[in-house]
Amino acid sequence: MMRAVRRAKLFVFLREHRHELFDEQFQAELAEAYADKPKGQPPVPPAQLALATILQAYTGASDDEVIEAAVMDRRWQLVLDCMDAEHPPFSKGTLVAFRTRLISADLDRRLIERTVAMAAATKGFGARALRPALDSSPLGGAGRVEDTINLMGHALRKALGVIAVAQGRGHAAGTAVVAAQAGAGVGQLAASSLKAALDRDWDDPAARDDALAAVLGFLDQVEAFTASQFGDETAASAVAVARQVRDQDVDLTGPAPVLRRGVARDRRISVEDAQMRHGRKSRSVLFDGYKRHVLHDLDSGLIPAVGITPANAPEASVTDDIAGDLDAAGRHLAELHIDRAYLASRLVRDRGPDLQVFCKAWRVPGLRARPASGWWRRRTRSAPGPADCGGARRAGRPGRLGREARRSPPAPRGSRPRPPIRQLPSVPTAKRASSAIPVL
Repeated sequence: MMRAVRRAKLFVFLREHRHELFDEQFQAELAEAYADKPKGQPPVPPAQLALATILQAYTGASDDEVIEAAVMDRRWQLVLDCMDAEHPPFSKGTLVAFRTRLISADLDRRLIERTVAMAAATKGFGARALRPALDSSPLGGAGRVEDTINLMGHALRKALGVIAVAQGRGHAAGTAVVAAQAGAGVGQLAASSLKAALDRDWDDPAARDDALAAVLGFLDQVEAFTASQFGDETAASAVAVARQVRDQDVDLTGPAPVLRRGVARDRRISVEDAQMRHGRKSRSVLFDGYKRHVLHDLDSGLIPAVGITPANAPEASVTDDIAGDLDAAGRHLAELHIDRAYLASRLVRDRGPDLQVFCKAWRVPGLRARPASGWWRRRTRSAPGPADCGGARRAGRPGRLGREARRSPPAPRGSRPRPPIRQLPSVPTAKRASSAIPVL
């Protein structure tokens, strides 16, 4: 019941202060994201779409649910000024297009900042310290992941397609013509898959090395041909991508070029999406693309900040951007629930004395797990410290333990010293709690 009351508080706030939030100047700023055209459907007020976007992020509704709530939910109708409407005031496509324009013009941040400033000025919401959980999850990229030969073939085919369009031949039909102009054998690059066009026995190492040498020859031919085409910088950049793939994946030090053993440290895996990388969620779970880092407030259910990094970037590298977003919004942390990957982050290393950090403890060899209830919980006491890892205190004075805790069996020789044990309340992970909440 209290959670429902807290959620309804935003509806009342937006209803009372929407005219101050969306003054004439800000509405004109939102309207600039649209082109003035005499034809088409009657325009929908951008302020109405912006209010719907705020409520969607707050309630975790999907695009379809927003359209349904605008007709069925009187709270939404009060905020959107469409009481007793029989038809939704806008369509799903209009809402999606508005959100795209909002993000492309960087107006989503302006909308959030104005709403936070208005809430602080009117005291509609208190400046409560956050108790968030920070966790990461895989996020797929938009580009196609390919092996070395197809990556180079894709980049070279893209360069030839750019030249074909510049010559007025069209991209699809002109690529084969331009490839024939580039030199003998280069016409195979016009195929959608270079490995399929080469038609080799890829299980035979000798055939594989021979195909690699042929592709490197195509690279030299296309590079020389592109250099003769004056002003085609886009084609030259595509050839540069092929050279990057060659340098990271091919060993040219021997008598014949061969594929390198292992994976390059920062290997490019896609032609169209240059920032995609190989990633690893665990020892057995691999993925390609990015990592999505979500800071989820455990009390309100909101997402104050998010971050995106390449899949091979360490988790701690995103916390500088998240800390900057929190500082810009004037929010500070009272607790931070993380996993061990974020322990090296600036949020933990440069924390103040008022911030408590909770994470899962490392497994200590020889330490038997104790039950989480009954006599053990009653006899275990611990003083609060700057960072508590489930039972492994990372800094601060050691906690006070009961007699049973001091009688725990000694750790094996050569292992790390046993950390004090602290029983922490279970906290839902950010991934589970925020998976259904859209973020602006």
